[in-house]
Amino acid sequence: MISSDVVLGRDVRVFQPDLVNLYGCSVGDGTKIGAFVEIQQGATIGKNCKISSHTFVCAGVAIEDGAFIGHGVMFINDPHPQAVNEDGSLQTPADWKCIETRVSARASIGSNATILCGVTIGEGALVGAGAVVTKDVPPYAIVAGVPARIMGDRRPKHAISE
Repeated sequence: MISSDVVLGRDVRVFQPDLVNLYGCSVGDGTKIGAFVEIQQGATIGKNCKISSHTFVCAGVAIEDGAFIGHGVMFINDPHPQAVNEDGSLQTPADWKCIETRVSARASIGSNATILCGVTIGEGALVGAGAVVTKDVPPYAIVAGVPARIMGDRRPKHAISE
């Protein structure tokens, strides 16, 4: 379902609109969204991005232009999730703070990665499949593992030495 409060740019392609859940978010021009994707209120997706199937983009996530999000990527916006307060009452939005996360331009996140809240994935960075990102990823870094660690750099060798 695509809610009436979603702002869709020009030429956005949602491949199976009946199999997505988009509400209160914005999606930039030319972006492609696969099946079984949820993008929550307040999340922003830039231009010419690809959001692959089974991905969850929660409130507080900003994905910049040209980013690739693989299948089954999960974003987290609460470092200490709970269902109830100390007194046993159900939590409401007033009981927690949404921590923002940023995926910079042209970054790529591999399938089934988990991105914890409060991090920035730098421009052009690559997050390996299955990685758990717990801290900022520098621009053009290649990270993988649990927790994700720097494994390399995406820039050509001559660009690094300059």
